[in-house]
Amino acid sequence: MISARYAGDRLLSSLGLLVMLLALAALSVLIYDVLHDGLGRISWAFLTSEPSRRAEAAGIYTAIVGSVYVIGLTALIAVPLGVGAAIHLEEYGVRGRLSRIIEINIANLAGVPSIIYGLLGLGLFVRALRMGPSVIAGASTLALLALPVVIISTREALRAVPKSLREGSYALGATKWQTIWYQVLPAAFPGILTGIILALSRAIGETAPLVTIGALTYVPFLPRDIWSPFTVLPIQIFAWVSRPQVAFAQNAAAGIIVLLVLLLAMNAVAIVLRDRFQKRLS
Repeated sequence: MISARYAGDRLLSSLGLLVMLLALAALSVLIYDVLHDGLGRISWAFLTSEPSRRAEAAGIYTAIVGSVYVIGLTALIAVPLGVGAAIHLEEYGVRGRLSRIIEINIANLAGVPSIIYGLLGLGLFVRALRMGPSVIAGASTLALLALPVVIISTREALRAVPKSLREGSYALGATKWQTIWYQVLPAAFPGILTGIILALSRAIGETAPLVTIGALTYVPFLPRDIWSPFTVLPIQIFAWVSRPQVAFAQNAAAGIIVLLVLLLAMNAVAIVLRDRFQKRLS
C-alpha cells in the first residue's frame, strides 16, 4: 500500500515536472521569437514618436504615457478600496452567512473573464456615469478587475499575522484600530504588496476591457487629464498585429518587449519594497 502510494506520488511529481518543462520551453520559444522580430526595431525614436500610418515612422510614446496614466490611477483606486475591504472583512466582519456569501462572491469575481468587466465598465462608467471613453473610465474598469485579487491576497496576509501580536498589543492598552494600523498592517505588508503586484500585473496587460469601453487604437496626442481619450500599450500592440504588413508586426514585437520591460520594472520596484519591509520586521 505504501509502495503504491509512493509510486503514485513519484508519477505525479514527474508529470508536474514534465508540464513545467514544456511550459518553460514554449515560453522560451515565444520570447526568442519576440526578441528576434522586435529587438532591432527598438530605438529612441521609436520610444518617443507618436503613432503613424507608416510603420517606419510609428512610435509608442502616447501608448506608454497612457499606460502609466491608467495603471497609476488604477492603483490609486483599487489598492485603498481593496485593502480597506479586506481589513473590514477580516478584522471587523462577523462570521456568518452574509460574510460567507461575500467571500464566495469575491472569489468568483477573481475568475470572471476580463471582457465581462469591460461590459460592466461600458454600462456603468462610460454610459451611466457619463465618463466617456476616458482615462478615468479605463482606470475604474481595471480597478474593478484588480479588486478581487487585492482583497483575497490582503485577507490571506492578514490571516498569516500571529494572533499573539494582536493580543500583545491589546494587553499594552492599544485600541483595535491602533493594533491594526501599527502592528498588523506592517507585519502583513509584504503579503499585501505581493497581491498588489499580481493584480496590477494583470491589469497592465489587459486589452479586452479597454477596447470594450471604447479606448482608441490611434491617439496622436497625450492625455491632458483624466477625462481625455487614451490608448495603452496592449491596445497599440493589438492594432499593429491586426495590420497585414510585416513592418507593423515588427513594431508589435518591439511594443511587446517594451511592455515586458515596463512590467518587470514595476514588479522589481514592488519586490524591493517588499524585501525592505521584511528585513525591518525581522
